[in-house]
Parts: sequence; structure tokens; C-alpha cells
Amino acid sequence: MTTSKHPETLALHAGWRRDSATNAVAVPIYQTTSYQFDSAEHAANLFGLKELGNIYTRIMNPTQDALEQRLAALEGGVAALGLASGQAASAFCVQNLARAGDNVVASTDLYGGTWNLFANTLKDQGIEVRFVDPENPEAFANATDDKTRVYYAETLPNPKLIPFPIAEVAAIGRKFGIPLVMDNTAAPLLVRPFDHGAAVVMYSTTKYIGGHGTSIGGAVIDGGNFDWEANPARQPAMNTPDPSYHGAVWSQAVKPLGPIAYILKMRVTLLRDLGAAMAPFNAFLFLQGLETLPLRMREHSKNARAVADFLSGRKDVTRVIHPAHHKGWAAERSAQYMPKGQGGLVGFELAGGTEAGRKFINALKLFYHVANIGDARSLAIHPASTTHSQLTESEQASTGVTPGYVRLSIGLEHIDDILGDLSQALDAASR
Repeated sequence: MTTSKHPETLALHAGWRRDSATNAVAVPIYQTTSYQFDSAEHAANLFGLKELGNIYTRIMNPTQDALEQRLAALEGGVAALGLASGQAASAFCVQNLARAGDNVVASTDLYGGTWNLFANTLKDQGIEVRFVDPENPEAFANATDDKTRVYYAETLPNPKLIPFPIAEVAAIGRKFGIPLVMDNTAAPLLVRPFDHGAAVVMYSTTKYIGGHGTSIGGAVIDGGNFDWEANPARQPAMNTPDPSYHGAVWSQAVKPLGPIAYILKMRVTLLRDLGAAMAPFNAFLFLQGLETLPLRMREHSKNARAVADFLSGRKDVTRVIHPAHHKGWAAERSAQYMPKGQGGLVGFELAGGTEAGRKFINALKLFYHVANIGDARSLAIHPASTTHSQLTESEQASTGVTPGYVRLSIGLEHIDDILGDLSQALDAASR
């Protein structure tokens, strides 16, 4: 097993060396539902959490385990959990700590699907989500009361693309005994939220982690750096007996296994009961994606920077949204968390508004018009009519979506071809 800290090495070697039965180097696809127990005692120990091991693929799987170990190593966390989708990961991060009557303070700058999950579905479950503008980190403190259990934000929020003040909000949260959960989907390897004080990192692995648009998945990584017992009243889900697991008090029950209380509770309660399991074949495909993630993120970032610079010189583009093109406090935030102006996403506003945006999308030839981000291919979409369409106009404005906003996810094609397609589509939109 490698002891390297370099992501290029970890992406290839962390969490796996060879299959003990066959010496196979590639991680096998363990397409099985169940696992033979060695004895009655062995089975009882597994179910009683006296030792960790395979029980049932709804809860864990060896292919998934290799992916989880690799993700944890890349993030600098202690353990991870693969899930069926990024939406499941977002929901589980909250539901693992918040119960009916509790609340969460979340950034306004969120993906539309997450906003809808938080504002409506979690509300129906009795969990209130309070949205605050991350321009002022103190907004999180101001929205906190004795029922606040979680802070939640995106590292590089889509569509504003202004890095979140991770260190500032994480520090506020720790004073209250509240963990900061960071959705790092748009910035893998570019930002490591644990280095800035975040307690939990989550991903939609569907995006850059997979990289090829073949599989839906999500992941949650536990930083192992949060003291769940420091303020027991603040985190009752971790510090009171859990009737679904023989009265286990999670902050104490798993100490012999390491600082993994948060992620283990998620695995053996939420995943066990709600069943949002990652398929073994999808875990295998995400492992293939991870192997080239460091290379891809460099190329995505290089091409996206070139696109942002190109768009800034177009008279028919009124605004470019990219970490390297922000002004004022947003530029300061970018310099703090993404000093190289990285990232594979670019947003822009067309002078012609909604109609120009429609013409632009319809004129694209190389770019795919899809709802995903993070593919090897270049992608484009009009968020107001698609990804954020279920939000009200005021909610769209809060997240940074305007009628004429277009989002690009820049791929790995040759930059001349990318710019050529954008140029001809912009020309068509301005006619």
C-alpha cells in the first residue's frame, strides 16, 4: 500500500494493491448480494460491529470498499461511503444528524436539485433548511439556534463559481459544535475542504470523479476531525441511544474502530434502512475514472481558463463567470481558495438575454446539450429553463441564475475546436 501523499499516485494505488485470491491488479467487480460467514460467532461480531466486514451488498461491497478507501485517501479523510447518487449523498449528510424539528443552515449558492431537496423534500420530513448568503460568513452564525445541527455548502457553487469561505464558516461551526459539510463535486483535487476545517466532504461521483458520463453515484467522506462529544446537546443523533441499533451511542460505540462514528452510523442506519446503495459495476467504473482524475482536472482547468479569456473578449457577452475573472470580494475569495484560477466550469451572460441563450444552445455542434457536468466531453446548458427551472424566480436569482445565463462544462477536446464551436454559436445567437 502506498504511503504517498501525491494525488497522481493515490489515484492509482490507494486502497488496493491486488486481489488476494487471484493476484489480479485491477479491482474485480464483486457482483454478489451476500457473503459467507466463517461461523456463527463471526456473523454475530459483524452484526454487532465488534469487527468490520462484508454482510450484504446493500450495506457494503468489496469493489465499493476499494473506491471508498481511494476517495478517503485523496481527500485526507478517515473513511468514506459510496452511495447510489449525489442526491442521496446530500440527503444522507443532513439526515445523519438532523431529525424532525431540527434545522440546517445552508448556502444559497447551491445546485438547483440540492435547493429543491432542502427547501421541499426535507421540509416535508420536518427538517428546516435556512438559506444564507455566503458573502458574509457570519450569516451562518446569525441563522443558528439550539436546533441547528449542520452547516452545508458547495466548494465551487454552480452557477456563481465563487469559492465558499470554508475556513471561516468551519471555525464558526466548531464554536457551536456544528460540522460543516462541503459538496466538493465541482472541485475535486483543486480544493481539499478538510485542510480548511470542514468535517465532512461529499460528491456526486457522477461528475468529475467518473468523468465519462456513464454512471450515477455519490460519496460521503468523513474527515475524522470533529469532536462529536464536545457538545452532546448539540448533536443528539450522535450522543443519545439509537433504538434502531440496540441503543448504541454512536460517539462512543465505535471508538475501538477509529474516529469513524459519523460515517459508520450513516452506513449501518441510513444506508441499511433507505437502501441507496451504489452498484458494484458503477463502483468499478468510478475507480477507472479516479485513475485519470489528476490529469483530467489539469486539462479541464486549462481549457476552461482559455474559454473564459476568449468569452471576455466578445462584445456579445456581457459577463463572464469564472474563478479567474471575478472582481472585488469574489476575486479575493478565489485567490484564497483557488489561487490558480482553476476549475472546469464557465458561466456567461449573453447581451441578448433568454432568446440569445436559446439560439446559442441550438447552434452548438461540438458541445453536448445535457444536464451533467464534469464529462470528458464539453457540455452546455441554460439553467433557468432546465437544472434550476423548479425554483421560483427569486430563488433562481439567489443562486445566481438569470434568464440569459449559460453554463459550460469544458471538456478535453483540443482548445481550437472548443473555441471554434463557441465562436460560431455566439455568432448565430447575435444574428
